[in-house]
Amino acid sequence: MIRRTPFVFALLAVLGCSGEGLPPAPAPTTSPPSAPPPAATSAAAETPAPKGPVAPIAKKEPHVTKIHGVELVDDYAWLRKKDTPEVLAYLRAENAYTEAMTAGLAPAKERIYGEMLSRLKESDEEVPFREGAYVYYTRTEKGKQYPFYCRKPVKGGDKAPEEILIDLNEIAKTEKFVGLGPLAVSEDGHLLAYGLDTTGFRQFVLHVRDLRTGKDLADRIERVTSVVFAKDGKTLLSTVEDPVTKRSYKVFRHNLGDDAAKDVLLYEEKDERFRLFAKRSSSKKLIFVESNSMTTSEVRFLPADKPQAPLTLVEPRAQDHEYDVDHHGDELVIRTNSPAKPGEAKSTNFRLVVAKVSSPGRASWKETIPHRKDVMIESIQLFSTFAVAFEREDGLRQIRVLDPKKLALDGSHRIALPEPIFTLRQGENREFDASFYRFRFESPTTPSTVYDYEPKKRALVLKKRTEVPNYDSSRYESKRVHATAKDGTKIPVSLLFKKGTNPDGKNPLFLYGYGSYGAPLFPMFSAPTFSLVDRGVVCAIAHIRGGGELGETWHEAGRMKTKMNTFTDFVDVTEGLVQMGWAAKDRIAIQGGSAGGLLMGAVLNMRPDLYRAAIADVPFVDVINTMLDESLPLTVEEFEEWGNPKKKDEFEYILRYSPYENVAKKAYPSILVNTSYNDSQVMYWEPAKWVAKLRAMKTDTNPLLLRIHLDPAGHGGKSGRYERMQEMAFKYAWLLDRLGVTDGT
Repeated sequence: MIRRTPFVFALLAVLGCSGEGLPPAPAPTTSPPSAPPPAATSAAAETPAPKGPVAPIAKKEPHVTKIHGVELVDDYAWLRKKDTPEVLAYLRAENAYTEAMTAGLAPAKERIYGEMLSRLKESDEEVPFREGAYVYYTRTEKGKQYPFYCRKPVKGGDKAPEEILIDLNEIAKTEKFVGLGPLAVSEDGHLLAYGLDTTGFRQFVLHVRDLRTGKDLADRIERVTSVVFAKDGKTLLSTVEDPVTKRSYKVFRHNLGDDAAKDVLLYEEKDERFRLFAKRSSSKKLIFVESNSMTTSEVRFLPADKPQAPLTLVEPRAQDHEYDVDHHGDELVIRTNSPAKPGEAKSTNFRLVVAKVSSPGRASWKETIPHRKDVMIESIQLFSTFAVAFEREDGLRQIRVLDPKKLALDGSHRIALPEPIFTLRQGENREFDASFYRFRFESPTTPSTVYDYEPKKRALVLKKRTEVPNYDSSRYESKRVHATAKDGTKIPVSLLFKKGTNPDGKNPLFLYGYGSYGAPLFPMFSAPTFSLVDRGVVCAIAHIRGGGELGETWHEAGRMKTKMNTFTDFVDVTEGLVQMGWAAKDRIAIQGGSAGGLLMGAVLNMRPDLYRAAIADVPFVDVINTMLDESLPLTVEEFEEWGNPKKKDEFEYILRYSPYENVAKKAYPSILVNTSYNDSQVMYWEPAKWVAKLRAMKTDTNPLLLRIHLDPAGHGGKSGRYERMQEMAFKYAWLLDRLGVTDGT
């Protein structure tokens, strides 16, 4: 798990995923107006002093950190004192202030929510996938917050009786937050292992359900991060996390029916940069235990039918060598960034090699697909008669179908896709002997679509396109453009807008960005987004460096001591869209979440004049203090993404952009900050401290709002689908208000 990887808000915000909804909340009995919409001037000097609610002012208690000859003064470090009366009182005051400042938006929020709900088929069912003697699927029911996890026996077909495996709605009757973690079904189909989080802290307790009786066994495993059944259906391999740092660091073998104290430790990862994860091979013959840092990996395995066997190491770790492994016949299939020959540069976009299971080390590797400069091998999945590789090229995913006996480009082919701008996601492909490959296709204007591809026939079979009521794709258009960064690099940008929109310099713009961990942001379908587009807002994703849209080199160009590229790219994209006419220079709103919240904080410090409004979700803005505290979850692991501030040169570089340290006495645009008290990825005090410091230093009178979920919620906010839709409706209402967009414009 990456602390600040894209999360549900990131995907739902713009061009994200299909929408969800909730019955409208009752309007408040008193509704003071929202802060007035901005005038048509630069965001940093737009709004006269509002009358009405008074913002809470956090007290100052200077805390000094001396490092590398520099004194860092943190006036708001006291906000880390979780659960103390003074901290809770301050956070409640922030919530009350936000509620008072935005109460006038209630009608707009409910109207937008109604639109979102009207585009949602509330009762729906996913395409079933086969695993063993059953087909599995999820379905939703109108008015229910959570999906049902179900199955039917293959024998009997569609008329077979449904078996509900997990009903999260039932659990939610007694829990305010319900998060489902790792899932695994035994090969005989009798048992289901499932992880459950009821706090939002992404801390999962593993339960095992006997699907013949519907009852849970006595077995429980705390803090589980992944789980695999051995072939016998009686042995579990699970990875668990450290209770303090939340690093997945041990893998145990558990015999069902035994007390957890009897579990056998198979491997402990002692390097604090690395995390463990267990999985079955595509063939189901092997169990892999992967150990990964941000830049380095190592894989071990054992036979699935011999869970008592020791783990076999594939290749010892070497700094900056990343590899992953699958299995076919008597061979391991390995995706690696190792050099093809000694002395050569590493294969940044990865290459493919094979080795015998009996001789897995690098000395035995035989290359089948070489490194390609402009094409990244993202993943590979093996089947008995074909193989599928996901590739990234020119900011898009492609699917390549290969002969599993050769695994070579020669004789392979790509699946032809129906649109020029799209995203692909792997479907559920659990059967090694399958005759087809299932994947999901969508674009900014095409809802999520499930296809089965039959390699022998080269036939693409449409299984389902998500039904979106009250939606007409002919009314909208998507487009890929490029902005030029100051160093000449071309930055891809995905646009979505109402058909007929002209790049005349008058359009309100909503720009989203992320740009970290090599995580790509692909243009996807988001039904809720059309509440913005229908009002004339141009929605855009900036595919900035630090992400992975253009392969691993794109990531390398925006991490560690090249991180500034991420922020300057976003600024250059903003200015580029203005120059191209896609955005009015005084009507630009931006959003980012998690590491994208760091992006928001950095660009607001650098160029607050460019933006009218900004939404920062669970923003990672206190980079120096967080990365200095190795007791916090995941800090050590992320030294290879941001740097270690205990090293002078890395400290000095981080200090250039860390949002909290760079808040200054100047005018900022309107800012809405959202977080959760129980977020395990970005601790609540980061956004709380940032807001407190901004409020004390900024020279403008534009709204600065903090909303914090004090009830159980996580990195992605509330857990229910309707609750999330309410969150989005509020954000969109606020955003439109800040942009001065009415229902008629």
